[in-house]
Amino acid sequence: MAVAKLHGGGGMPMPMPMPMRLLPSPMTHRTLPSIASFAPRRHTIVALAAKRSPKRLKYSTPRFTKEGELVYIEVDPFGADSWKLQPVIELLKQGAVGVIPTDTVYALVCDCKNHSAVERLRRIKKIESSKPLSILCRSLRDIDTFTMGFPRGDAHGHANVFRAVKQCLPGPYTFILTASKELPKQCVGYGTTSVKYASRKYVGVRISDDPLCQAILHEMDAPLISTSVKGPKENEWMIDPTAIGDIYGPEGLDFLVDGGVRVAEPSTIVDMTGPYPKVIRQGKGPILPWMVVEDNDFPLRQDFMASGT
Repeated sequence: MAVAKLHGGGGMPMPMPMPMRLLPSPMTHRTLPSIASFAPRRHTIVALAAKRSPKRLKYSTPRFTKEGELVYIEVDPFGADSWKLQPVIELLKQGAVGVIPTDTVYALVCDCKNHSAVERLRRIKKIESSKPLSILCRSLRDIDTFTMGFPRGDAHGHANVFRAVKQCLPGPYTFILTASKELPKQCVGYGTTSVKYASRKYVGVRISDDPLCQAILHEMDAPLISTSVKGPKENEWMIDPTAIGDIYGPEGLDFLVDGGVRVAEPSTIVDMTGPYPKVIRQGKGPILPWMVVEDNDFPLRQDFMASGT
């Protein structure tokens, strides 16, 4: 599979033509880099063996075209050469689907306002259209625009936790909020067949503290749809960019930002749709005194646990 790759160099940073290199053929049998399996209070390294000849997906909507190449860009994890991200930003605005680093795990992303891109992301990750998706936001203003906002206290018993939440962002948390009408409908889960969720629409929101993720978001016109890059087993996150390219490249991935190997520790997910903040997955973000831990017994919460970065 042909790859367009950008390299950093010495001297003044400036955009350079993209030399080509070849990624290993999907038919080459070799041992892939390992991925880590997340579990509270411990991490286990899991060897990943995968089929090297996945079939390309059929798309019912027009697909972003890039002349058959996977754009692969190596960037300093601390953002020293973030100028190299400009091609990725342009691709996202054109409707591309790709992988970027966050302050937790790698994420599969696309423009939330591009219907075709969202459908392709669902197909690549094999996420049903009824399942909710999360968004990577640029700031609290995005959260206020695309959701109904954080609870600020009311007569129905909702606690005022807005000030506390502001201390967590940007950071390794995903907050589940009620979506506003500004969020495109293909980004929203329509709930389950139960009466409690049938008429409600939710979305997970994140503001990542990763410099590469922030550099991309600040050049976008809207948040990015985001879902974790996971391995074939439950609660496994792929942490090596080379392995991610090997697995997701043949499935239709358009670009990959290599920000180094990440620690397999996803965000802590907090459900803010009830009367009090409820932790439904403990991850990198510590559980704070104003958060409550309870059993995760609702399917919608399980959906966010499965896909949240």
